[in-house]
Amino acid sequence: MEANATVKRKFVLEGLDCANCAMKIEDGVKKIDGVSSCSVNFVNKTLTMEMMPERSDEILHLTKKKIRTLEPDVKVLAMEHGAASAAAGNPKAATAKHDHDHHDHSHDHSHAHDHSAEADEDGHGHSHEHGAGGVRTMVVRLIAGLVIGAAALTLSLGKELELVLYIASYLIVGGDIVYKALKNIIRGQVFDEYFLMSIATVGAFVIGEYPEGVAVMLFYQVGELFQSIAVNRSRKSIGALMDIRPDFANLKSGDETRRVSPEEVQIGDLIVVRPGERVPLDGKVTGGSSAMDTSALTGESVPREVAPGDDVLSGFINKNGVLTVEVTKLFGESTVSKILDLVENASSKKAPTENFITKFARYYTPFVVIVAALLAVLPPLLISGATFSDWVYRALVFLVISCPCALVVSIPLGFFGGIGASSKNGVLIKGSNYLEALNDVKYVVFDKTGTLTKGAFKVNGIYPQNGWTEQELLRQAAFAEMHSTHPIAQSIREAYGQELNEELISDYNEMSGHGIQVAFEGREVLAGNAKLMKQENIPFTEPTELGTIVHVAVDKQYAGYLVIADEVKEDAAKAIRSLKQLGVKKIVMLTGDIKAVGEDIGKKLGVDEVRSELLPQHKVEELEKIDRQKSSKEKIVFVGDGINDTPVLARADIGVAMGGLGSDAAIEAADIVIMTDEPSKLSSAIHIAKSTRRIVWQNIIFALLVKAVFLLLGAFGIATMWEAVFSDVGVTLLAVLNAMRVLKINPNLA
Repeated sequence: MEANATVKRKFVLEGLDCANCAMKIEDGVKKIDGVSSCSVNFVNKTLTMEMMPERSDEILHLTKKKIRTLEPDVKVLAMEHGAASAAAGNPKAATAKHDHDHHDHSHDHSHAHDHSAEADEDGHGHSHEHGAGGVRTMVVRLIAGLVIGAAALTLSLGKELELVLYIASYLIVGGDIVYKALKNIIRGQVFDEYFLMSIATVGAFVIGEYPEGVAVMLFYQVGELFQSIAVNRSRKSIGALMDIRPDFANLKSGDETRRVSPEEVQIGDLIVVRPGERVPLDGKVTGGSSAMDTSALTGESVPREVAPGDDVLSGFINKNGVLTVEVTKLFGESTVSKILDLVENASSKKAPTENFITKFARYYTPFVVIVAALLAVLPPLLISGATFSDWVYRALVFLVISCPCALVVSIPLGFFGGIGASSKNGVLIKGSNYLEALNDVKYVVFDKTGTLTKGAFKVNGIYPQNGWTEQELLRQAAFAEMHSTHPIAQSIREAYGQELNEELISDYNEMSGHGIQVAFEGREVLAGNAKLMKQENIPFTEPTELGTIVHVAVDKQYAGYLVIADEVKEDAAKAIRSLKQLGVKKIVMLTGDIKAVGEDIGKKLGVDEVRSELLPQHKVEELEKIDRQKSSKEKIVFVGDGINDTPVLARADIGVAMGGLGSDAAIEAADIVIMTDEPSKLSSAIHIAKSTRRIVWQNIIFALLVKAVFLLLGAFGIATMWEAVFSDVGVTLLAVLNAMRVLKINPNLA
């Protein structure tokens, strides 16, 4: 499908109260004609959909109508800047309005202001999302219901009055659950937690178990309250990880500065960043110097020093000095916007485990309801002495146990937490499918230049001859290369590091393909390659070192040579070791460099294989050769700089862009973007992925085992309603708390 064939829209679903509801909305909206994809994220309460642009108005109307039908209490709000992360921590923040919708990367901007007044009627049904006021109200209701129920249980009252008190207690505690279940049944939405709890507790009343009916609903509501608090705390933790959106910019006009929204600032404007403030937009420092805290973007704990001429990115925090910054990108194109957009969109690409659980829940609950119905009816008919009341009670217990909340809530929460933890560590993962795929990585292919090496020339060795010293040889070479614009000349000048006085040189002559001839302090200096030495008939030593060689001769006498090479990154060797510890079978380095240089770097780093002298199209061919060696379950990761490696990034199972901040090509082509130039971040991401999967599978196994045990106990009449509610609400609460551990993963391997 062409990129411009669909338009992407995003909404905040305020009041989205359960993961099951999110699943129903996603299924319903997907079926609307003209919707090519739809994803609902329960964790950050967002709906992301792609649709045909020519029918966008009609499709949006149908979407709102569908959501109103499925979940009347959910309000559809137009997506604004940072709304998803704001919604995760503060639902009301999502309703704040701005002038433009920068997160809507569509080709149809005529309807960007889709205000939500018409979206849905207000609803006040039961919600998992208890704010401070909601918690107080719920606590008061639970205490009132408990007092009335206790009175009915302990006081000697007539049967009629006792029943009235039990019913009053039940309605105070769980009336909203029954009301919502009835509304859902009218709309044809039968198999959800409200239906299961209502039929189980009302059934208890029908068979005369009044105290148990009230007590089970009370326990359920207490569990729901704790569960919602845990989910909201997790949402806030994830929101805090991504709380990098700047609230304002200090726009400088003349001698005055005024506080404005970052969206109002234009390219070329000057902004002032004071100590403690967050840099609001990408730009270049024009005045002042300071230390910058970059940890929110890159995970680096060491502050980065900046001075005039240095680039700063939105999201950095200014530690001490006052900076004047010239803005180079609009807010919608700034680093912080790209990061927020990537993380918020990550939920639309679901992991296979998430998709499996969604399908599992869809068929599992109706299946258990049918089994419960058979359990209530068949044994009394087939077994002599069996009573309907006993088997109906067992069937009701069976129903309460069946709710798959623990899985449906905790698994998306776990994956979203893993993506948040990766972002905090400086690794942007574009979807939970890629996070899960990192578990199966067995082959890692690195580009060399700019990925394992810095992509910048550096003087690696100075080898004087015939009585010259290292410093004097370097001085002769630096003056000879004073006017050259070649990167090698620049590296020699940087290595010398002292001021070069132009008056000391004369008769400058650059000989193409050979080197430079110049008069320096009254002596003739030659600096260049072996061809220059041979041309001038100067005997010289043939170096054994690898790299680019610059020979120097003074007054036709050989003075020595310099070795210039691309510098290996500090953590490149550590990255290779860490990947092998994590179970990667083979690490391959691809380079366009000559074989000797490639193999020398490969040997230093400890890679398994080096393939040299490759053009970009040859890199794709080499990747395909590796692809043919692996099994279908094994994954290949390609790590490149994201600019000239776009075809290989796209071809690999998982494409990783190194140092991708500010590189649009990297962000577009890659599935994962490492925000620093550190290749070791890849092993950190794999470590987080493995920890996330371990926690997710702990939840799956724990929830299914507990439910299986209690379903059997319920069927044999051993488990009561109390155990049944624990197996639903208690397991969900424990699974959510376990999923929150994802946020505390330490990616720094020993």
